[in-house]
Amino acid sequence: MDNMREVLIGRMIDNLPTLRRKANITQAELADMIGVSKFTVLSIEKRQRKMTWNTFLSLMLVFSKNKETDKMLTLFEIYTDEFNDFIKNREEKER
Repeated sequence: MDNMREVLIGRMIDNLPTLRRKANITQAELADMIGVSKFTVLSIEKRQRKMTWNTFLSLMLVFSKNKETDKMLTLFEIYTDEFNDFIKNREEKER
């Protein structure tokens, strides 16, 4: 599970600038949307700071709800069947 998280976070980092530009969102706007500082977004994009799982999940929510970037998550192998199964299994365990 930890390896899956690392792989997905890595793919998000690799594609974050592209996703953000496609969604027409500035670093400051994205930071405000996910509850971090602009410096955090900048540092992640420059690979100077690690992305947390919570930040990854927040970004997934933002980009999955944007019509310009939703399908890109699958194309970039960020939203995968493995991730989907992980989320579904967590939901079922909480019931």
